[in-house]
Amino acid sequence: MICIPIIANNLDDALRDMAEASKFADIIEVRLDYIKNPDLKRILERRTKPLIITNRPDREGGKFNGSEEERIAVLKHAIQLQADFVDIEHDSIHNLCRDTGLHVPSSKTKLIVSYHNFRETPDDLISLYQRLSQSDADTVKIVTHANSITDNIKIYRLLQQARRPLISFCMGEYGIISRILYKRFGSYLTFASLRKGKESAPGQITIQEFLLTYQAQRQEKDTGIYGLIGNPVSHSISPMIHNTLFKEMNFNSIYVPFKVDNIDDFFRSFRELDVKGYSVTIPHKESVIHHLDAIDPVAKKIGAVNTIVNKDSKFIGYNTDCKAAIQALEDIHQVSGMDTKNDHLKDKRITLLGAGGTARAIAFGLQDRGAQVTIVSRNYERAQSLSRDVGCSSKELKDLQKIETDILINATPVGMLPAVNETPIDKKLLKPSTIVFDTIYNPIETRLLREAKAQGCKIVGGLPMFVNQAAAQFELWTGMKPSRALIEDIAYKKLLGE
Repeated sequence: MICIPIIANNLDDALRDMAEASKFADIIEVRLDYIKNPDLKRILERRTKPLIITNRPDREGGKFNGSEEERIAVLKHAIQLQADFVDIEHDSIHNLCRDTGLHVPSSKTKLIVSYHNFRETPDDLISLYQRLSQSDADTVKIVTHANSITDNIKIYRLLQQARRPLISFCMGEYGIISRILYKRFGSYLTFASLRKGKESAPGQITIQEFLLTYQAQRQEKDTGIYGLIGNPVSHSISPMIHNTLFKEMNFNSIYVPFKVDNIDDFFRSFRELDVKGYSVTIPHKESVIHHLDAIDPVAKKIGAVNTIVNKDSKFIGYNTDCKAAIQALEDIHQVSGMDTKNDHLKDKRITLLGAGGTARAIAFGLQDRGAQVTIVSRNYERAQSLSRDVGCSSKELKDLQKIETDILINATPVGMLPAVNETPIDKKLLKPSTIVFDTIYNPIETRLLREAKAQGCKIVGGLPMFVNQAAAQFELWTGMKPSRALIEDIAYKKLLGE
């Protein structure tokens, strides 16, 4: 089930938000600790979906700052009014149940006993769950803070061992996947905010993201998991692309972002989740190779992987960046006067900014097309290393102005959302005769591209390359050819906020 929390300062706003939330939620949580002078009877009379009544104290991340007796009295009143659910903190459940005039187990109200840890995800979750299960509650809720992507696996293991209804996930940016994959993990329910600014806990995504970006309501216990490994990943439109394709092509899978700091820890922990495939982005395109069982010859030659396929529990690495970038460049007829031939890039002087995984893929592709490639990077040692592998030249960044170039390619993350005001080079170095290709797709037009256009340069954004590689990834995972036009349409709408 999907639960939307109501975070409002007054009763009228709370009732209005309840009505709006009822359009999307299976269940609604009313946070009384946020509402000034809440009218419980009126709130319960206006419900059209089951309600969880919560009156969270500040010690558990809530807003109620009155006495414990006052707080518990409100929850007892909710039970007397036959609220559907009442949430009570693990260290206060005895206060709620010991009233001789109230026998909770015989009430129509179901009790949720909750534990929140806003600092970490402890290792002893099983013993905590067992202790909470001994209470009079109908459902146990254990919510922790993820300091690493691997903390989600602790929650997954807990849910796999639970023998009674359990609500459990991680808070924070690293914990988003446990919220989205709640059915796959086995949680009784998950939470999504009504809109931005209405989150009741860190890492809570909006109901629109939940339903549209992730199509999470479609998942079942056997839904296949795919995802993006990288850091950062919040800028990526890949979840919207692939989840829409999964829906359109009736493929029972879901795609989520994995914010990964340590690639070694990630693969040690996530093997048991049986993820069916990954996209790989910065900074892991090279380091991920050590965790693969096999690697495609093209990816092996390049030394970078951006796609992983799980075939019979064996991880196989591929590189779709190379072909995608070259195709995007060759689609520009102005690169050469020979529009009908396949040698647009032959003998073109190309300056490639960057020496990471994306740069490696593009450099090898350009070299195969007969281009004259020069690698330029802030890290000159990496530029030299890449140039030796490819068989091309390299220069230091300070020598950029001395390089004669027909095409300038930015294969660095400089200028990517959220750092949209950054650019890898000074605009004074841009000449009108140069074609400028930025591999960044978010934003659609980077500062580098804006300044290049102002200088009279022909510009190419990163979206065509993204569309090409996304289509290739999807085909590798599913064996089905997706519509490139559909991918492009989804991408433009997402990036333009439509």
